[in-house]
Amino acid sequence: MMRENKRTLILTSVVCLIPIIVGLLLYDKIPAQIATHWDINGEANGWSSKFVGIVVFPGILFFINLLFPFLLKMDPKYNNVSNKVKSLLHWIIPIVCLFASTITLSAALGVNVKVEIYAPLFCGVLFVIIGNYLPKVKQSYMVGIKLPWTLSDEENWNKTHRMAGFLWVLCGLFMILFTFFPVRIPAFIILFVLMILVPTVYSYLIYRRKK
Repeated sequence: MMRENKRTLILTSVVCLIPIIVGLLLYDKIPAQIATHWDINGEANGWSSKFVGIVVFPGILFFINLLFPFLLKMDPKYNNVSNKVKSLLHWIIPIVCLFASTITLSAALGVNVKVEIYAPLFCGVLFVIIGNYLPKVKQSYMVGIKLPWTLSDEENWNKTHRMAGFLWVLCGLFMILFTFFPVRIPAFIILFVLMILVPTVYSYLIYRRKK
């Protein structure tokens, strides 16, 4: 198991480094200032030097990826986290790094990147994947819906995560669907609020009913 964890850490770290390597290879073709943030309409509204955008930002995610396994092991309930859930957690940061860096680098090279399309679509797919894993998550201080009522009651935790898993998959699918319609931004905001609010209220109602 230790060998598998080391192999996963090496692979995820390499994925985080790929955008930096590609960016450095294309460094001379990239303008001094590049877009690193976009508004809800896909218009660039934040700029950074090309070194910061290409090296520093993915570099930060690279170091977070290195630290994450050690932070996860600090959880007193670390043994509750299944291998499948650990694998998902290990890969989220590299995938986000690869996606964000690809958007930034493509825009810097003059590619017409539809950020207002790709970002909601990416988030929708990510939420569907996470939603499939939520019912498998056992009590933990690092992973899952960590509320006073779920952490103090295993039954509450399990019921909340089963419901939240279904909700996140459903909302993620709607996000993917609404990506291709003009209402995608308000729909995305509403769905995201529901994903947070509904499991919280549901968990609290279970707590109140048992009390």
